[in-house]
Amino acid sequence: MSVKSANNPRFCRVEINPKVLEWAIEYCGRRNILLKKFPKLNSWLEAKEMPTIHQLEELAKMTFVPLGYFFLDEPPKEEIDIPYFRTQGDQTVKKLSPELVDTIQLMKRRQNWLSDYFKEKEYERLPFVKSFTITDDIKIIAENIRKVLELENFWASKFSTWVEALSYLQRRIEEARIVVVINSVVGNNTHRKLDPNEFRGFVLVDEYAPLIFVNGADSKSAQMFTIAHELVHIWVGNSAVFDLKDLQPADDEVEQFCNRVAAEFLVPEEEFRQVFAVDNNIDETIPKLARTFKVSELVIARRALDLGYITKKEYKEFYENYLKKEKNSKQPAGGDFYLIQQLRLGRVFSEAVVRAVKEGKLLYRDAYRLTGLYGETFEKFARFIETGERT
Repeated sequence: MSVKSANNPRFCRVEINPKVLEWAIEYCGRRNILLKKFPKLNSWLEAKEMPTIHQLEELAKMTFVPLGYFFLDEPPKEEIDIPYFRTQGDQTVKKLSPELVDTIQLMKRRQNWLSDYFKEKEYERLPFVKSFTITDDIKIIAENIRKVLELENFWASKFSTWVEALSYLQRRIEEARIVVVINSVVGNNTHRKLDPNEFRGFVLVDEYAPLIFVNGADSKSAQMFTIAHELVHIWVGNSAVFDLKDLQPADDEVEQFCNRVAAEFLVPEEEFRQVFAVDNNIDETIPKLARTFKVSELVIARRALDLGYITKKEYKEFYENYLKKEKNSKQPAGGDFYLIQQLRLGRVFSEAVVRAVKEGKLLYRDAYRLTGLYGETFEKFARFIETGERT
């Protein structure tokens, strides 16, 4: 890097790699916005002029690219080191969005810290991680997941709604030391929204701190199946990101196996066959079964398709109509700040960070970096995690 000196540091100019600049523009997909903000952007690309340090800092923020990247010899590769499964039938090859890439990287940094912290505290490995393979019996795996999560037979029936059952399931997963993160944006940046059409979720397998991420922008009725699908990935030991378009798996044996186990976990086949009425209208039968099993109607429709009670056409029509109704009845955004932060960070991770700070094993500056919460905001959130108090 070379810097042209100037009396005012704001006007110091730096030589950057035009190839990396072009990559950054493509990476963020905001060329027109950047051209309005930086009228000399094309001159920078042609190396006719150079940006000031201040301009480069602003450019880095707007392109979501670390400042140091602009001084690399070659553009970095846009890669994730876990499989990305797209549902069969979607033949469009799509570049991964910076939002997805950055979210996975952020979750990995948090998971790495958490795993090291648990090891230092001499926590035992979680025995259920990688405890089965895709050649094992589906029903046995589903039953083992229930056992590990301490879910009794017909556990969901005690709840009034499937939403309550979903909340309870999430708590049981967290009690098993699995990090559950539900977020619709990158970190806390509400300007960087996650696209549920790109991915419904992903799972990062680790024997000390497995993590499941659910795209909070997705339909809440679909989130239950996503969580169940991700649980199976942990049991068979395969990290992955997936779109589960129409709740259907990709053309991959692991994905298809995980979907079958997830369906059996949520709606056991034997019980389903006992209560499904073939002669009834599906628009009447599916809501009734959803109330019985305390899962969303989408999950019931998905199970009915699997077991041959409805056709793909019937499922597709029901699926699309249901999502339209859900979208029209969606509540305005908002809510409890502390609970939103806990969802975005995961309760297991949040508690560990707060505990590590109190123990003196984690500096406040590092806790700020890990959580994205700073100063008084972090202090208030830590108090909420410890006591439940909102101040």
